[in-house]
Amino acid sequence: MGRVADKVALVTGGALGLGKATAEMLAREGAKVVVTDVNVEEGQKTADGIVAQGGEAIFVRHDASNEEEWKAAIQATLDKFGRLDVLVNNAGIGFLANVEETTLDDWRKTQSVNLDGVFLGTKYGIEAMRQSGGGSIINLSSIEGLIGDPDLAAYNASKGGVRIFSKSAALHCARNKYGIRINTVHPGYIWTPMVEAVTQGKDTEKYKALVNLHPIGRLGDPDDVAYGVLYLASDESKFVTGTELVIDGGYTAQ
Repeated sequence: MGRVADKVALVTGGALGLGKATAEMLAREGAKVVVTDVNVEEGQKTADGIVAQGGEAIFVRHDASNEEEWKAAIQATLDKFGRLDVLVNNAGIGFLANVEETTLDDWRKTQSVNLDGVFLGTKYGIEAMRQSGGGSIINLSSIEGLIGDPDLAAYNASKGGVRIFSKSAALHCARNKYGIRINTVHPGYIWTPMVEAVTQGKDTEKYKALVNLHPIGRLGDPDDVAYGVLYLASDESKFVTGTELVIDGGYTAQ
């Protein structure tokens, strides 16, 4: 316990799935957590649940693709806790379509959340962390930021963009001696509400097909990813920046 004791962490997309698991784990390990999401009801439940377990947390309604709402979320964090040490850019959307089926509106919507949101969070996160004396930014990419899928054209582009953008930002912070580390996390298929909606349950052929893509023989649990985020958020990873942590059950080893 206490691997991120007294650190202040902001987790976007914290209402459900990976974001919720990450917010809860950071809180269990001693962080004060700001949970943000557009899903107000579930986001508030996440924050309330942390408080009920003896942790410190607040919820902020926040559209990660909106610059003004980013400024407000960061300010709410500073107003409540006085600093920002950890930022987890987790908010994202999925979109299933090949390049020919993808409209420009589809493309722009996917990039606005998955890539613009990470850019804005990183930009304003750096600004806040410079005031606090450093920190760790963890940007959620995907295995789809490492490999291509013919039916995920816009999603591939957004997650690949997160990966290489994060390297640029990490090098900028390192060169300028900000004390800010930036890394990406690349999950395989994790059993979250998003994946559950795609497979329509665990007793379907779609679910079995996804499992078969992972040599380890199962889909991931949200905590499998949250543990990786916890490592990057903690001082245990103080020599780690500009790289990617792949948590995929062997998917990309094939």
